[in-house]
Amino acid sequence: MTAASVLYDAPGPRARLRYRIYSVIAILVAAVAAWFVIKGLADKGQFSSEKWKPFTDAEVWKTYLLPGLRGTLVAAALSIVFALVLGMVFGILRLSDHRVVRWVAGAVVEISRAIPVLVLMIFLFNLFAQNNIFPSDQLALSAVVVALTIYNGSVIAEIVRSGIKSLPKGQTEAAVALGMRKTQVMVSILLPQAITAMLPALISQMVVALKDSALGYQITYLEIVRKGTQLGAAEQNPIPSLIVVAVIMIGLNYALTLFATFVEKWVRTRKRGSGTSLPAGTVAAPPGMSVVMTGQTTGGL
Repeated sequence: MTAASVLYDAPGPRARLRYRIYSVIAILVAAVAAWFVIKGLADKGQFSSEKWKPFTDAEVWKTYLLPGLRGTLVAAALSIVFALVLGMVFGILRLSDHRVVRWVAGAVVEISRAIPVLVLMIFLFNLFAQNNIFPSDQLALSAVVVALTIYNGSVIAEIVRSGIKSLPKGQTEAAVALGMRKTQVMVSILLPQAITAMLPALISQMVVALKDSALGYQITYLEIVRKGTQLGAAEQNPIPSLIVVAVIMIGLNYALTLFATFVEKWVRTRKRGSGTSLPAGTVAAPPGMSVVMTGQTTGGL
């Protein structure tokens, strides 16, 4: 019996034929729907050369698209950095030996995850405006960054907590037996391994933060989507403008994914290549302690 047949019966010839027919029908329906949409837009002249001509003008890029791209990158970069710091802190706090600390950190994380990002942005924007917390020209940016930091930080905190909890308990017990303090165990042993394991999830969350920066459109933040709609209104070409914005966003997310994947491979390669052999009879131990063993080889964390 194969692994697949344990969960469900393998389809027979008639079932496979039926699935192929369903797939062809679904593809045809999608193609027909796409054709009607494209034809409707084409009939309204949205795909004519005149609608795309503004994108060959450098002034249009300087006035609309490049400032919007800069706004998106600034908001995404700030929120990703702050969210990583916040997530690391609260992820570790959720593993504290003190019950009160665990409960408070858990409550903050769960509440932050439950609030929709857009609602949080609107609330913070009004809160900052009414209390003059930030300069008027920085209100929208501040609300976007803080909202994205709170939400993504809470998600990263759960990623960190689960990543550390997934490590074998024997490593912690061995480190404690060597006399290492809990802070040393966390910083020197657990976090380096957990971060490597968490990288795919962290990459996904960074992409989410980049895409969610477009929600700043609703609170007048000048990011790529808002500037794209302004361009579409000015040039009477909303569909081409949004298509160009979509291509830019896809390129940004793909570039971020490639960069993060490169970092992940580099970290894993560096981890595998950092193993060092110690002389027989000794292993590394905290200052003030000596441990005697035979033929021990250590690897980098």
